[in-house]
Amino acid sequence: MQSAEVLLGIIRERGNKGLPLERLYRCLFNRELYLLAYGRIYRNDGAMTPGVTAETVDGMRLEKIQAIIDALRAERYRWSPTRRVYIEKKGKTKSRRGLGLPTWSDKLLQEVIRLLLEAYYEPQFSDHSHGFRPGRGCYTALQSIYPGWRGTTWFVEGDIKACFDSLDHGILRSILAEKIHDNRFLRLVDGLLRAGYLEQWRYRATLSGSPQGGVISPILSNIYLDRLDKYIETNLLPAYNRGRRRTPYRPYMLLWQRAFRLEQRGDLEAGLALRKQMKTMPSRDPDDPGYRRLNYCRYADDWLLGFTGPKREAEEIKADIGRFLRDELKLELSENKTLITHGRTQAARFLGYEIVVLDNDTKHDHRGQRSINAQIGLKVPADVIRAKCRPYIHHGRPIRRTERTVNSDFSIVAQYQAEFRGIAGYYQLAFNRHRLGRLKHVMERSLVKTLARKYRVRVSRVYRRYRTVLKTDQGPRRGLQVTVQRDEGRTPLVAQWGGISLARKIRIGSLDDHPKQVWNSGRNEIVKRLLADTCEMCGSHDGVEVHHIRHLKDLNVRGRAAKPAWAQMMARRHRKTLVVCRVCHEDIHYSGRPSRQNS
Repeated sequence: MQSAEVLLGIIRERGNKGLPLERLYRCLFNRELYLLAYGRIYRNDGAMTPGVTAETVDGMRLEKIQAIIDALRAERYRWSPTRRVYIEKKGKTKSRRGLGLPTWSDKLLQEVIRLLLEAYYEPQFSDHSHGFRPGRGCYTALQSIYPGWRGTTWFVEGDIKACFDSLDHGILRSILAEKIHDNRFLRLVDGLLRAGYLEQWRYRATLSGSPQGGVISPILSNIYLDRLDKYIETNLLPAYNRGRRRTPYRPYMLLWQRAFRLEQRGDLEAGLALRKQMKTMPSRDPDDPGYRRLNYCRYADDWLLGFTGPKREAEEIKADIGRFLRDELKLELSENKTLITHGRTQAARFLGYEIVVLDNDTKHDHRGQRSINAQIGLKVPADVIRAKCRPYIHHGRPIRRTERTVNSDFSIVAQYQAEFRGIAGYYQLAFNRHRLGRLKHVMERSLVKTLARKYRVRVSRVYRRYRTVLKTDQGPRRGLQVTVQRDEGRTPLVAQWGGISLARKIRIGSLDDHPKQVWNSGRNEIVKRLLADTCEMCGSHDGVEVHHIRHLKDLNVRGRAAKPAWAQMMARRHRKTLVVCRVCHEDIHYSGRPSRQNS
C-alpha cells in the first residue's frame, strides 16, 4: 500500500502537467489517506458536533475506516443528509447563513476526497485566487493589492449572491469530468451534492449548491469559480491592459517649459510660483486613451478589480463579468454589494479593510516629489473600531464585564489580551493601525473595572496590584501582569495585558496553513497512538478506540469530588485524546461502572 504522501505526490505531479486523472476512485481504498485525514480534522470543534446521528469523532477506531473502505469497494456507501443550522451573518442586517453539519464518517470521507482534489487542482488554480488554499489567505490577497495596484482609478467590488448554495450540480460535474475520467468517483461526488439536509427533522432535497459547513465545500467552490478566474485572465486582463506609460500631460509640460525659461532669465520667484502650480496637476495624462490597467483578486466568492481608465469602461467590465456568471456558471451578482468605487474619493471594502488610493498634491518629500500620489492605502474602517468597542462601553464610557468576574484573574487578563491581539494582528497592514489605540484604551479600562468589581476595590488599587513593565521587541512598555505560581519545578503561568505594538507592517511573511507532512520521521501523534493498538488505561489490545473531549476545561466538572483516573491522565498529558479499549471507554462515559484495571 502506497503512503499518503507518495500517492498525493503522484496526483500533484499529474496536476502540474495538466494530465487527466483516471481510476481515482481506487485511491479511496488506501487506509493511509484516512489516517492522514483523521490527523488533520480531529482537532476541529466540528468533529465533536453530531450531525443527523449521534456519531462524532469520539470512539474513532481503525475498524471504522475499514468499514468505509469496504462500503466504497462494494459501491454501497451512502451519504447521510446533513443537519442544517443557522448562524447570524455579520453586519447590520439580521439575515442568517445556513450551515450543514455532516456525520463524522461523512466528514472523514469528505476530507479524503478534499485531499485528492486539492493535490490535483491546486497546481492549476489561478494566482489571483487566495481563499481556502494552502499557503494563501487574507494577507496574501491584500499584499497582492498593496503595492501592486498603484495608480488605480476605479475599484469594482464583486459579490456573488448565495454562492455556496447556488453552485449548479450539472456544471460542477462537467467541470470535474473534464479532468477526472472516473465515473465511480463522479457518482460518489454526485451523491454527496444531492444527499439533502434535515431542517427541524424534516428532509429537504439539495437541488443546487454545496452547503457551507461541509469539509469539501471550499475546494468545490474554488474548482467552480476557477472558471471565472480563467475567463478574466484570458479575456478581460489582455483587453484592458495596454500601454507602457501614460503620455505626458500637455498643460503640465507647458508650465514646466515656462518655469524653465523664467528661471533661465533669472526670474526665480516667478519660476517657483509656476512649479508650485505644477504640483497641483498630474504630470501624466490621466485620460490617455492608449493606457489602461486592470488588476484582479478573488477570495472565495468575494472579488475585487482595480481599473485605470474611464468609468464607462469599468461599468462594461462589471456587466461583462455579470453576463459570464449568469450564462456560463448560472450565478448572479449581488446588486447591493457589487459596487464601482472611485479610489481617490471613496473607499472600497475588501476582506474587512478599506482600500483607497492616496492623493496629496500639496505635500511632497525632501526631494520635491509627490511620492504618495496614486499609492494604494489599506485602512482599518472606522465602523470596525466602533463595533469592536461596543461590547466594552455604555453611553460612551468603558464598563465592566460582570459576567467575567467568576473567572480567575489569570483567565480575565488572558481573555482580554487574546481578543485585542486577534484584532490588532489582523489589521497589521493598515496604515492607520494606530487608531486601534482607542480600542486598546477602552478594553484596558473595561479590564481593570472588571477586576475592581470582582474584588470590590477601586480601579487605582487594581493598577497598583498588577502594573508592571513588559519587555517587548520595541523596548519596555507599561502594562498589567498576573502570575500564578505552581508546584516546585514547574514554570509559573503568566498572563499579560499590553505590549502589543500598533506600528504598521508593510509585508507579512508567507503563510504555512498546511505544513508538509514528514512521513519518514513518523505519522501524526494521534495516528501513531491509534496504530499502537494498546489501551493507555489498562494495556488491553481488544477493541482499541480514541476517546475525545471538546476542551481540556471539560475535565473539571463541578460537583465532582475528585478527578477519575482517565481525567487525571489527560490533564497530566495536556491532551484532549486518550486511546482506550472498548471496556474502558464505556467506563469513561458511564460513571460508576468498575473499570478493567480495578477489577
